[in-house]
Amino acid sequence: MMISRPRRNRYREGIRKLVRENSLTVNDLIAPLFVIEGSNTEIPVASMPGQSRFSIDLLVKEVKELQSLGIPCVSLFPALDDTLKNSMATESYNDDGLFQRAIKEVKNACPDMIIMSDVAMDPYSSDGHDGIVDPKTGEIVNDETLDILAKMSISQAKAGSDIIGPSDMMDGRVGYIRDALDEEGFSKTSIMSYTAKYASAFYGPFRDALDSAPKSGDKLSYQMDFANKREALRETYLDEYEGADILMVKPGLSYLDIISKMRENTMLPIAAYNVSGEYAMVKAAAEKGWIDGEKVMMEMLMSFKRAGSDMILTYFAKEAAKILNH
Repeated sequence: MMISRPRRNRYREGIRKLVRENSLTVNDLIAPLFVIEGSNTEIPVASMPGQSRFSIDLLVKEVKELQSLGIPCVSLFPALDDTLKNSMATESYNDDGLFQRAIKEVKNACPDMIIMSDVAMDPYSSDGHDGIVDPKTGEIVNDETLDILAKMSISQAKAGSDIIGPSDMMDGRVGYIRDALDEEGFSKTSIMSYTAKYASAFYGPFRDALDSAPKSGDKLSYQMDFANKREALRETYLDEYEGADILMVKPGLSYLDIISKMRENTMLPIAAYNVSGEYAMVKAAAEKGWIDGEKVMMEMLMSFKRAGSDMILTYFAKEAAKILNH
């Protein structure tokens, strides 16, 4: 006689709901958005079907729509004209710059929307790197970069950012930024650290959107080696110690094991970044008719929750929210 029949828990939809181990809701979603100068301007990102770069007025309109769908947070990224870029990324802490104005306008229009803002030099750097490049050696220097990241963070917090997102992978940047924010009176401003950000080929479409690819060299000396797992735990412990409020794994899909391992080793919330290349692959295959894009999207998003993430930065946020709200 067969005593154990796991299929009994699968036969009916009601039972499947009762025994379901993980759930996905709109509360789990963070929508990344790109902002550009101009007025009434929307420029589609060719390598990311369905995604666009928005002028501030249309960005506000987009955020209002996301808020109406129940999405609690947006993560903003600026695409700057090359004339504003230099080797020291000074535009990054211009209080009247594009990014700061965008944060202010979104916060004024949608005060309940949580705004996350990216902290790294590459969108503002003429070198396209996340840190200062030594002109003699080509090395991305660490400690000198921290001061720029801190200035950038303070400027974004002044503009109204709720969560600072250092994505640069410089050593010690979480503690340096935390101290700088606290000294300036922004002790309530959170830090979501890009704790385990891997040197990945999945970022290509994102760099198209921001025109932020390195002008020379690569990011292997500061982003993590995708062969490594234990190193992610070292970064986890350091970010916890330095005062991070939320930890992130980027990319998400090929790094579910990293999310799971971090979940076992920290009490802090964990975010997964479902990056541009992962999004683009699904869109391209769906356009070819090779997969059911909606079903693959939802399965992918659930995989991040199953692995242990508490929230997901994803370009699917609007599409997923519409499905989840039905």
